[in-house]
Amino acid sequence: MGLAQVTAPSEEPLTLAELKTHLRVDTTDDDTYISGLGQRAREWCEGFCNRQFVTATWDWSIDRFQNELLLPKPELQSVGSVKYIDSDGATQTVSSAIYDVDIDQQPGRVRLAYGKSWPDDRRATPNCVIIRFDAGYGGASAVPETIKAAMKLLVGHLYEHREAVTLGHLSRSLQYGLERLLYQYKMPEV
Repeated sequence: MGLAQVTAPSEEPLTLAELKTHLRVDTTDDDTYISGLGQRAREWCEGFCNRQFVTATWDWSIDRFQNELLLPKPELQSVGSVKYIDSDGATQTVSSAIYDVDIDQQPGRVRLAYGKSWPDDRRATPNCVIIRFDAGYGGASAVPETIKAAMKLLVGHLYEHREAVTLGHLSRSLQYGLERLLYQYKMPEV
């Protein structure tokens, strides 16, 4: 199974101005550094939650078709295509009439439509089925404020403790605070 981002989000959940206000920074000296911290905080929070915050396009590769496929990276917005490698080794696109997309469930899913069957794939080839999908809450304004609060908490900590910590090795109180804020958005890995 492989997951690759095709199109990155067009914006970060928190703007540089929002981060600077949170940090009480008035100069432009650290703008690049602060923007980088915002991106790292988003990446950490997305990883913890197993979610995509601002909409991006992903390709998910799997070894074979199944009756129901739970897609990673909620919130699923749409499925652009389902492709596969056929028995002759050629890449084909599955008609959308063959499957149903459920964006209301989390994680979203692709299910075989009633009375339909998946085409024969080349099961000897790893990752022979590729599903392209869009996931995320939408734009930055649609990202829940609780998630943004967790990101600000992390950015503030990293800004103040530049040498003392690295992502992945956070203090227990910071870790606990982040987990409490983000727990309601955490999805099990698919």
